[in-house]
Amino acid sequence: MASFKQDHYLVALLLGWAALALAALFLRPLWPVDETRYLAVAWEMWHRGDFLVPYLNGEPYSHKPPLLFWLIHMGWAVFGVNEWWPRLAPSLLAFAGVMLMRRLARQLWPAQTELANTATWIVFGTFLFAGLFTLLGFDPLLMCSTLIGMSGLVRAAQGERMRGLFWLGVGIGLGVLSKGPVILLHLLPAAVLAPWWAKLARGAIARWYLGVLGALLLGAAIALAWAAPAAYFGGEAYRNAIFWGQTAGRMTESFAHRAPWWDYLAMLPLMLFPWFLWPALWRGVAGLRDAINEPGMRFLLAWMLPVFIGFSLISGKQMRYLLPLIPAFALLAAHALQRVKDKPARYDLLLPALACFLLPGVWLYLRLHPAKLDLPDWAATFPAWPSWAFALVGIALLFAGRTVLATRLRVLALSMLALLAVAYLSVIPLLAPYIDTRPVAQHLASLQARDIPIAYWGKYHAQFNFAGRLTKPLALVDNESVHAWARQHPQGRIVVIDREPTASTAKPEVERLFRGAYVKVWTGESLLAATSGR
Repeated sequence: MASFKQDHYLVALLLGWAALALAALFLRPLWPVDETRYLAVAWEMWHRGDFLVPYLNGEPYSHKPPLLFWLIHMGWAVFGVNEWWPRLAPSLLAFAGVMLMRRLARQLWPAQTELANTATWIVFGTFLFAGLFTLLGFDPLLMCSTLIGMSGLVRAAQGERMRGLFWLGVGIGLGVLSKGPVILLHLLPAAVLAPWWAKLARGAIARWYLGVLGALLLGAAIALAWAAPAAYFGGEAYRNAIFWGQTAGRMTESFAHRAPWWDYLAMLPLMLFPWFLWPALWRGVAGLRDAINEPGMRFLLAWMLPVFIGFSLISGKQMRYLLPLIPAFALLAAHALQRVKDKPARYDLLLPALACFLLPGVWLYLRLHPAKLDLPDWAATFPAWPSWAFALVGIALLFAGRTVLATRLRVLALSMLALLAVAYLSVIPLLAPYIDTRPVAQHLASLQARDIPIAYWGKYHAQFNFAGRLTKPLALVDNESVHAWARQHPQGRIVVIDREPTASTAKPEVERLFRGAYVKVWTGESLLAATSGR
């Protein structure tokens, strides 16, 4: 098998992504509201010394299981409480996922030694994978859990039945602890369809399904090892939420048809950019028709198609939900490209290049007319130089279209790294002051140190809790209760996110631009004075 050492270009690609992950620590703050919320949960668990029940602003947090928070705590136990370890975690998980994908490639096609390297280039060059590379979230952890389960499934189908089903169960258990029962949608279809793609399962169907049931029970046992005691100590509301809200309740809400079934189909060109626009890949996919009876091909289809259809039928749709499918796409694309035997077309990369040439126009329009795109006014301060950088990437793709297939593959993958690097160097430094929660969070921490009560007016996502290392929850008030709270605490503080700057003579003690709006900190008496006419 060709190793990383034998492919120096691949080593350079991995080092480039590692450099981007490190640069992100300095170029951008935590991204509200997701990253700040997840770190707030991890911080509150750490501060309370409660590693069983997640908490958010003083209340049990039932929306997500605790595995990501435990991973953060592991780093804090070694390095102390910090921001850099949780922010490196998604990149480390992405690298771990790639290694698991490479192992799966060797299991499926042991004789095709270059396939793992090709799949690695593809996965790092895919927009959906690249865009989530540095963002703290649950989907990279779910991707790793899925790959562990799939690797176990293939091992079981290739003769290592007990060991393989054990790892399938581990993947299920870790997936439930990562993001809940959604892991079953990722793993069970391929397991149920195994008689179609695996000869061993087809020869002993009853025994196979009993083994899958055993793996499912092992996964349930792993999940229940946390869920059962957490349900007991978390109280009745938390118990109902994690056992009902994470399963039937959420599935019922998801089928409320809030988004059309074809949404993911419409997103595919962006999710799979630039590969979706590469004719060579489609020529390779067309050549897979004679490979439909190969076990590896059938396995990938049994993995990808039911999961994609299942998520399309569930109305709640976000691109990141499909991240665990990107390794399967990369393996399929790598297998397809090995079947491309024709000479490189002169303008084989014309469509990806044209997409890059469109970016300068979009960028300049964004700077000149931010309001038309519902962007804040400060978007007009973005520099002009990224438009030239995008055009240079397009030119590089045009010239690479005349080279051999391997070079085109590398240039396409490197172009994604280049585009993301340009965005980080241009947009993020200008965007950072408007999304940074630290100045307000540190002000709230100083107030808490003086025992000044603090309330939040509106729906609070705990975006200030970790940045300020707040040790007490903020009181929550709404339109009906805010004035009563202000009268009871005239020297207390009320935090609010407001779309408009303060126009009254009474002013908040803090007012900062924040995500296209303003975050304001009022004293109770100044808020009453400012809103007396309402």
